[in-house]
Amino acid sequence: MKKKRTFTIFFITITLIIITALLFPTWTPKIEGVNSIAELKSIEINGTKLEVMIRGANKSNPIVIFVHGGPGCSEIPYVRKYQDLLEEHFTIVHYDQRGSGKSFHFFEDYSKITTEQHVDDLLALTEYVKGEFSQDKVILISHSFGTYIGLQAASLYPENYAAYIGIGQVSNITVSEMDSLEYTIHQAQQAGNQKDVAQLELLRDSIKNGQEHTPRNMVRKYGGAARLINENMDYLLGFLTSPEYNLLDVIRYFKGISATQEILLDEEKEKDITTIVNKIDIPLYFVMGKYDYMTSTNAAKEYYDNLDAPIKDFAIFEYSAHYPQFEEEILFADWLIKTSKSLEL
Repeated sequence: MKKKRTFTIFFITITLIIITALLFPTWTPKIEGVNSIAELKSIEINGTKLEVMIRGANKSNPIVIFVHGGPGCSEIPYVRKYQDLLEEHFTIVHYDQRGSGKSFHFFEDYSKITTEQHVDDLLALTEYVKGEFSQDKVILISHSFGTYIGLQAASLYPENYAAYIGIGQVSNITVSEMDSLEYTIHQAQQAGNQKDVAQLELLRDSIKNGQEHTPRNMVRKYGGAARLINENMDYLLGFLTSPEYNLLDVIRYFKGISATQEILLDEEKEKDITTIVNKIDIPLYFVMGKYDYMTSTNAAKEYYDNLDAPIKDFAIFEYSAHYPQFEEEILFADWLIKTSKSLEL
């Protein structure tokens, strides 16, 4: 009888823990100040609900919208770790894209999701944010796959944006992937890992034909993804400790990747960004890590050289790979603060 009662108590305790973890309300920590803002909320955008996190020390500061990559890889679970300095100077807006993270809804159909929808969502979110803070323009910063969305939005409606900043900018996929392959093979040879070299060489033709990517586990292994941070650990700790995400949100995160990532990557491959956008009517900045081989810095420079913009700059962060805004966060914050002072805001 005692064993049975102990088991029952244990079962009830575990059940309560699971329910609490699943349903516990999420929030974002307060920022001190009479005109500060710290909000985590869901807003209606183009027939779906998108989760938005808005943080800043002064709501009168310039607005920055960040477009996350992946596809499907929300940065809300961990990004606060890297943006304290930015929050002092800007109102920072992060959002989980349609079908991603907290914006994944179990009964929505994502089988026909498109990047065009993502562009439309970003444009609608921009209008919402401009209205909320009574500002005419925002700074648009996109990362990785998010640059495929952000650059299109900025080229279509330049009047919304004071500048476009692409971090880990995507370019021609095949050129980028071949550069990643050559780098990874070279690093494996230098390390004496002939098994990795052989495995990568087997993929050469399929990567050259645009059928596959250089394996991301290999790119990470040889320092082409991150050098000064552990991005996977950031996600793990964010999922476990961040007040912005609970267990249900973590489930949404992985369900969203499963439902949308392959579809969107296929579209990116079929519709080369270098053929979609060749001109932009606002200041253009590419921010790249020297060792970025997730989205090749060399390929991004080639694209940059052929883009027409009134003001252009190609900034290379010497110690970073795919995440210069996190790997060299202080230097990036200084760069953004300085850059923003030259913009019409």
